[in-house]
Amino acid sequence: MQDRINLTLRTIEKFIPSKIYKFFQPFYHFLLATAGTVLYRFPSRKIKVIAITGTKGKSSTTEFISAILEKAGYKTSILSTIRFKIDNESKRNLYKMTVPGRFFVQKFLRESVKAKCDFAIIEMTSEGARFYRHKYTNIDYLLVTNITPEHIESHGSYDKYLSSKLKIAVETVRSKKKKGVEKIIITTDTQEDLQKFHLHKADKNITISTKEISNINLSLPGDFNKANALLALTLAKEIGIDEDLAKSAVKDLKKISGRAEEVKISEKQNFKAVVDYAHTVDSLEKIYSAYPGLKIAVLGATGGGRDKSKRPHLGTTADQNCDIVIVTDEDPYDDDVVEIINDVVSGIKNKIMNETLFVKMDRREAIALGLQKAKNLSKTVENVSVIITGKGTDPYIMRANNQKEKWSDREVTEEELKKIFE
Repeated sequence: MQDRINLTLRTIEKFIPSKIYKFFQPFYHFLLATAGTVLYRFPSRKIKVIAITGTKGKSSTTEFISAILEKAGYKTSILSTIRFKIDNESKRNLYKMTVPGRFFVQKFLRESVKAKCDFAIIEMTSEGARFYRHKYTNIDYLLVTNITPEHIESHGSYDKYLSSKLKIAVETVRSKKKKGVEKIIITTDTQEDLQKFHLHKADKNITISTKEISNINLSLPGDFNKANALLALTLAKEIGIDEDLAKSAVKDLKKISGRAEEVKISEKQNFKAVVDYAHTVDSLEKIYSAYPGLKIAVLGATGGGRDKSKRPHLGTTADQNCDIVIVTDEDPYDDDVVEIINDVVSGIKNKIMNETLFVKMDRREAIALGLQKAKNLSKTVENVSVIITGKGTDPYIMRANNQKEKWSDREVTEEELKKIFE
């Protein structure tokens, strides 16, 4: 039935002039959200919903929470940038968006209820909230990782970006659940914009301090992962999960796909090859700081009118934190690849072209170059890392006219490492 409805909607959209469609787009998506909720019979009323929002760290926090809950004996489902999981069945998110539309969230929740999951853990984005994909989801717990500028062109301003995030807090407070079920909003630190979430009064509003991350023992690298784990541990305490069990669960989590994911195929490989989703200045700084020693950056920037102003700053961040920078293709969409790369390179002032700064239009060639340089340098230098950022688990490189080139940074890194060591 849903497939027939989607086909009908796509057919209708083809005949609506773009200006008219854009004008009525918010109302259109609101109607879709309403229809989807009714079609799937208000599923979020029958399952505990944990929503994760913030600029970065949502997927990692989701994985930490699921690991804790599963170790405590609960059944979980996950809707995230990385994957869709319902109990023991998991599949990669191939949509190139965190929160797909056309009733996807409500269908996911209904299937979670049908599988008798205790908790549904859902990443919620500003883009999703902007198009009402969070609407009618009865949230029990809202966790906010951090807030930094992103998607500015799409939203029109930082204030509008933040406003979209705050809609999720509004939905949490309005949540209709059985009497006695607490609604809790948890944020990290006292940053002014994070505190705006607490202007919406839930049954509990909790602010935690990232100073407490020193008490967290993880297998995964970086203080940013400790901050994500701290959010998950705070939630576990509110749910009533044993503290030692929760700490054990986050320590036992040794890999999150596309998030500081280290790729190794041979014992001869005496350097680190890291795949990470970082694509903002803040997230680049965090992933670079997680790896001491000599760093080789492989990075690009997204096209399609997305955050053009940040491109030189991405270059500057790599320049200031890494010893060698390789600039390459990422997701150009309809923008000129050369223009995108030149924008990134314009922010790099302290490197010498073809010595410590390289431009490779082909992403595979860029990754291969970074790995080969790491192998050569690691013969005489300790702690060498190649940090490949921007895509993480993204399944495609997005080309002009919405063409998709099948892609996996991890798989390409593995293939190029095999050429070196096998």
